[in-house]
Amino acid sequence: MNTVLALVISLVFVVLALWHFRMAASPAKGRIGAVPSVGGKPLFVPSASATVVVGVVLLLFAVLVAALAGLVQVGIAPKVLSWACFALASGLLARAVGEFKYVGFFKRVRGSRFAALDTLLYSPLCLLLAVGVALVGQRNGI
Repeated sequence: MNTVLALVISLVFVVLALWHFRMAASPAKGRIGAVPSVGGKPLFVPSASATVVVGVVLLLFAVLVAALAGLVQVGIAPKVLSWACFALASGLLARAVGEFKYVGFFKRVRGSRFAALDTLLYSPLCLLLAVGVALVGQRNGI
């Protein structure tokens, strides 16, 4: 069961990475609702290269979870991978909770496409990934 959980979580990270690569390739079409906005104006406009970097980091998260579950070999001690998974889970949980203004379950600025997607998709996904990554870290850690 743990292998299946790790595989599903890794696949989710791969899909998210591919989505970021797609947004980097066609930014005008892909970013609607992808960043917080106020009054219809985005708070920031990520560059294509920054979006690619996020995609690469998401792929590394997929490898981390898969490596800890023994699905791939990376030559890093399981204890280190386990701690990295707990750090990742903490970061995902922090993202789900948010910064209390524009992002997360407790955001105050609502009414934008991003805010709706954040409430319905982004924050719940981060919370589920946090729990899943922590479970993989706990079950495979030494």
